[in-house]
Amino acid sequence: MTTLFERIKHTVMADLNDTMDKKEYKNPISKLNQYLRESENEVKKVEKLIERQYLLKEEFARELKQTEYMAEKRCQQAEIALQANELSLHQIAIDEEALYKVQVLSLREAHGEAVEQLEILEKKHREMKMKLKEMQIKRLELMGRENVIKVTKKMNQVLDNSVISKANTRFEETERYLDHLETRMGAGYDMSMFDSRIKELEKGLKKDETTIND
Repeated sequence: MTTLFERIKHTVMADLNDTMDKKEYKNPISKLNQYLRESENEVKKVEKLIERQYLLKEEFARELKQTEYMAEKRCQQAEIALQANELSLHQIAIDEEALYKVQVLSLREAHGEAVEQLEILEKKHREMKMKLKEMQIKRLELMGRENVIKVTKKMNQVLDNSVISKANTRFEETERYLDHLETRMGAGYDMSMFDSRIKELEKGLKKDETTIND
């Protein structure tokens, strides 16, 4: 049963990955955005490491300064103990001075390594930021190209012969309709003028008949 579930799981994941791959192939900018997000996260990680390394360098510097101070102090105390003929105290001071000097050498080496590592991290950080900037500019360029392609596609659809043909047909139909209206309006105006003229003539004839009869 477990094997069957595992096979189903792998099949589903394979189909999902295949779908995602096809989607990314159709829109590579989404893949670029993913790279940018990953790069931004890496830059943030490096920034934290740099901050931590800087603190370590400062801590090494403080410890080194304190240890050098203690080594010098034990050296002076050893001299005082010797002058006072306190041989046991003299020996203790000498032993601790030797230990502090060993620690000084170790701390100097550690501080030097911390400084070198900090320089390497800062250089790497600058390179990553420059690379990230280049990728951001590249994304803008690709987005611009993608937008031009989309706009051009839309314009081509509008300027397509079939679309223009349909538009011209609509214009022709509208023109014919307006011509028809104008013709009807013109004919109506002519008939109205005709009727008015006939009425005037009729009135004139009736007036003449009345005059003759008188």
